Amino acid sequence: MGSMNGKVVVITGGSSGIGKALAHTFGSHGAKIVFTGRNQSRMDEVSSELTAKEIDHLALTLDSASETDNQSMIDQAITKYGRIDVLVCNAGISMRALFEEVELDVFKQVMDINFYGTLYATKYALPHILKSEGSIIAISSINGYRGTPARTAYTTSKYAMQGFFEALRTEVMKRGVHVLVVCPGFTGTNIRNTALTADGRVQGESPRDENKMMTAETVAQKTYSAYRNKKRDLILTTQGKLAVWLNKWIPGRMDKIVYNVMAKEPDSPFK
Repeated sequence: MGSMNGKVVVITGGSSGIGKALAHTFGSHGAKIVFTGRNQSRMDEVSSELTAKEIDHLALTLDSASETDNQSMIDQAITKYGRIDVLVCNAGISMRALFEEVELDVFKQVMDINFYGTLYATKYALPHILKSEGSIIAISSINGYRGTPARTAYTTSKYAMQGFFEALRTEVMKRGVHVLVVCPGFTGTNIRNTALTADGRVQGESPRDENKMMTAETVAQKTYSAYRNKKRDLILTTQGKLAVWLNKWIPGRMDKIVYNVMAKEPDSPFK
């Protein structure tokens, strides 16, 4: 399982969910892992798990929304390992509230983490990725193709991510850099539990059955496979693929379908 031997993978938001699963997946194939997160106890837990598997790693308790923290992340990765081969922009947060009710500070917080955090990480990592002719992997969402009501900030951040990486991919396409955009559908992580409400409080309880969703580990394995095969895009789950296809061909009808699906959630703001 040494196909990544000698390669260094930097993962933002690696203390839980898809980021944590990616740290284990890339590490199990021989990569050296640098991962970030804000929750110290979860960071320590993941670090212990990687140590138990003898995966060489660097755990950095940093805020992905901070430009200086992103610069520090890259600087510390280079100081310890001397190179970066893969940057995974995974850190993210969601929200759930009608736009007419959401406070603009909440909207900004989602954009700061999901979009600007991605922008900062990529800006400081890019010189090293260009040098290694490496890869950038963006963990986006089906929301980057199809907006969903009561999640305007989350949708906006994912559309912005995908537009940014489409433009960047074209800039670096002849310089040996691979850019992969991954769009999971509903995945069993804590992102809905930690979603922000209209006033910025944490939602706490997921409005969906997390046990019926694709697991973070499956997302990580499919992402690793897509990376190895140098794919451009990866759209996950049958529902996700269907949503993207239908939104392309019958967008007006999809407005009604998406509304009806989201209105059936427990405590839906549409009721």
